[in-house]
Order: sequence, then C-alpha cells, then structure tokens
Amino acid sequence: MTNYIHPLAKVDKDCQVGFFTVIAQDVIVGRGSRIGNNVTLYPGTVIGEKCSIGDNCVIGKQPHPALTSRRRAVTEPPPLKMDSGCVLGSGVVLYAGTVLGMEVMVGDLASVRENCVIGCRVIIGRGVALENDVLVGEDTKIQTGAYLTANTVVGARVFIAPMVVTANDNRVGRGKNGAGRLDGPCIEENARVGAGALLLPGVTVARESFVAAGSLVTRDTRPEAMVMGRPARFVKPVPDAEKL
Repeated sequence: MTNYIHPLAKVDKDCQVGFFTVIAQDVIVGRGSRIGNNVTLYPGTVIGEKCSIGDNCVIGKQPHPALTSRRRAVTEPPPLKMDSGCVLGSGVVLYAGTVLGMEVMVGDLASVRENCVIGCRVIIGRGVALENDVLVGEDTKIQTGAYLTANTVVGARVFIAPMVVTANDNRVGRGKNGAGRLDGPCIEENARVGAGALLLPGVTVARESFVAAGSLVTRDTRPEAMVMGRPARFVKPVPDAEKL
C-alpha cells in the first residue's frame, strides 16, 4: 500500500497525493492541491484549492493534554480548515480547531496549536510555535523560531522578528485555577518586534510602535513609539517614513 484514502474522503481528481499518505474520513481536498509524502490528514480536515502540503506534515491533529494539564477538560475542537493557496513546508503540525486564511505560508517544522485563527497572507517562519487560541491578523510576518504563547493577539501587518518570546502567566504555573487567567500579549496593527525580544503577560505593543531587538517589554508601549532596553523604555518616536 502506497497511501490510504478513506472512502468517505473527497479528494478532487486534479489533486496530487504522494506516497505513504493517509487521508481520513470526511476530509475534503480542493482542486489543484498537492500533498507530499508521509502526510496525515485527520478526520474532517478541509483543504482549499491550490494548496501545497510538504512531506511529513500532520494536519488537523486533535490535542491530547497531559493528565496534569490545566487544559485537560477542554472540549474537542472542530476540524481544521485551510483556505485556498496555502503553502506548508515539511514537518508542519497543525491542530484541529485552527483556521488558516487564503495564501498563508507556514515554514518547515512549525507548529500551530488548536483554535488559532490565522489571517490571509500571513507568513509563519521555520520552527515557529503558536500555542492554542492565538489570533493573527492578515499580512503579518512571524519569523524563524518565534514563540507565541496561548491567548496572544496579533494585529494586521505586524512584523515579529526571529526568536521573539511571549509569556502569559505572571505566576508561572503556581496559581490555583490559573488557566482562566492566562493573558497573552497584544501586538497591535503595524507594530514591529525586534529579534530576541521578550513580551510579558498582558502587555500591549501599540500600533506602529517598534520594540528594539533584545528588549524586555514589561508594560504597554505608546503608539508610534520606539522602545529599547531591559526593561524597555521610550527612546524616540517612530519616523514617519517607517510607518505604514
């Protein structure tokens, strides 16, 4: 057997399917899409037209929290949906409940957890990790190795540089019933976050602001302001030539 396509899956006749690929029950794959080798599409997953899925991808996986996880009682999310024109590199893992807009690009070895919403034309770089319930606005770029914690909100046209890290729990797992208080950062539209910056729980990086590389953001930034340092402090206004 080179691959397995469930009888109740709907794979358009114009699609290309590689070797050792499993397409489960009720999966829909749109016209002109290409699926690589050793790919798993979990039940109910919807793939739009002209999508490209690289080798060794796992698409629509249901979450399996540990017995000690604060999210163990969360209900099973609905199947993953991917709009037309999306491109996934090799080894990408996308969980159920997540929705990808049109022409999203996800780099090799990236992971997107359950119940995320990714806007159109977003770029997610190699090895990026998005935890559950992350929202990303259209035309945003998230570069190699960045980590967006659960409940992070990212606006449209944001640039997140390599190795940016976000946090959502000021008690670092020690609070009782802490799952309800997890509060990720909010990065507003047109903002930029430099390489290696760290954003603490609940902070807002305001629209058109610029967080310099290596900064530690402990409080909200002003709109159209550059901040720098550990902790980050106001340095100067963002030049008009750099605003979108």
